[in-house]
Amino acid sequence: MTSSYPWWWLALPLLLLPIWWHRQKRQRLDAQFLATARFLPAAAPQQLRVWQWRDRLLLLVRCLLLVALIAWLAVTVLPWRGDTVLVDAGADHAWAARQIADAGMDGARRIDLPPDALAWLRHNEPDWRAGARLLIVAREGQIGMPARAPQFGHAVELRVQAAPNVPPAPATSPVSHRVALSATPERVQAWRALFAAFGQAGDGAQRYVIAGAPVATTELIVWDTPTLAPPADWRAPHWWLGAGSDKAWPELGKATTITINGVTLRYADSARGRLWTSAAFPPQDAETARALYEAWRLLAVAPAPVYPAPSHKFVMASAAADAKPAYWIAWLLLALFLLERSLTHARRS
Repeated sequence: MTSSYPWWWLALPLLLLPIWWHRQKRQRLDAQFLATARFLPAAAPQQLRVWQWRDRLLLLVRCLLLVALIAWLAVTVLPWRGDTVLVDAGADHAWAARQIADAGMDGARRIDLPPDALAWLRHNEPDWRAGARLLIVAREGQIGMPARAPQFGHAVELRVQAAPNVPPAPATSPVSHRVALSATPERVQAWRALFAAFGQAGDGAQRYVIAGAPVATTELIVWDTPTLAPPADWRAPHWWLGAGSDKAWPELGKATTITINGVTLRYADSARGRLWTSAAFPPQDAETARALYEAWRLLAVAPAPVYPAPSHKFVMASAAADAKPAYWIAWLLLALFLLERSLTHARRS
């Protein structure tokens, strides 16, 4: 069972209310007046706490009734949105206004375009009423088209503003990559020689800047001092760890092993970045260094951008799967309510 509004589960502490109510139940003792009672001092009537099996059953039913009510509120979808326009804040305002007017949605509510708009819309689509229309206006490249076009239960149209043709700037200087290096004295030179070779392998188009500590733009940290722990504030997208670092990095216990160009690498993700380790760190010969360079070009390359979505009218599905109401919880609520009323009447009689 998936919650459409999971914050309703925060109401579970309300289960304490029926428990408190039952613990407060009192039953007054029957009082019999005696002829000699006038010689005794006055005393307030006494009450006795009664805890019978019928009360326990009634308490259980009332708790289940509250749980079922909270679950029904958490999964029940109450559509409240009407016609809506998702607007990219960076799009040209005049162009966006023309697209909205052309679609006949001048009176529709407008909201800012969320990140990963198509996935967000698919997840929140049950919030829109049946028959509502949605229009997305955005710049080219702001929305990526997935491999399979999503289907929606509403009429969804995407209009994309074409990007201006800007000639690419000529490359006048090599691309710099910042690397933080911390290694034992006998291995520092080997690491520096490796990155010097990396810079020459790409015809000078890549340049590796070695530093003793990372900065905000550091792409790689080489930590080849297994006996020492790195500072807690060191962060980078990638870490190269020397052999024997498993004890200092428990994340490597679940590392994945891959072999590229004859170089075996193990990697695992951590809160500080992706960890890489290999018995070939640092390489001891030119052939291993070349294989490592080729492997690293394949692994550390920036992820390819998703295919930019063009203007498109999405296919309207017959119904949204997530919008099905939880009828069985409603019937359960009714049954528990009738049972609770019956037990309450039986306790009073």
